[in-house]
Amino acid sequence: MNVLAIQSSGDETSVCVIHNENVISYRLSHERKDRPNWNEMLGKIGLGSSFKLDDIDLFSYANSSGSYTATRTVASFMKGIAVVLKKPLIAVKTKTIDTLNADEVAKTAMKQFEDSGRDAQIFSAESANPIYATDPQYKKINE
Repeated sequence: MNVLAIQSSGDETSVCVIHNENVISYRLSHERKDRPNWNEMLGKIGLGSSFKLDDIDLFSYANSSGSYTATRTVASFMKGIAVVLKKPLIAVKTKTIDTLNADEVAKTAMKQFEDSGRDAQIFSAESANPIYATDPQYKKINE
């Protein structure tokens, strides 16, 4: 099974592909306000040379609580790819998600998918939305 994963905590982003049982990952530290070039990062793990997006069976991302904005942008990027390719997408959430790199996210997603009997309908890209750690609190202005 071929899996592609991205994890971003806001100031560090990692990508990983598990392709033909080989695990290849790349990690980059960056300013919190800067979004790294994911296409460039994916190229560093072999996209375009060792594998194509069509080769991926399962996409995943870390539902990190470290930076909701980073998680939301990663989720949108991965969701777009998974929807277009009609492939499953898993938003991985664990108690230690903020300490995991993309390789651990990919392995966790692969296990969840295998445990489901490879039921792609359970992991529809349309329903793989980031989740707030707590309910957002809204404040009315001019009250």
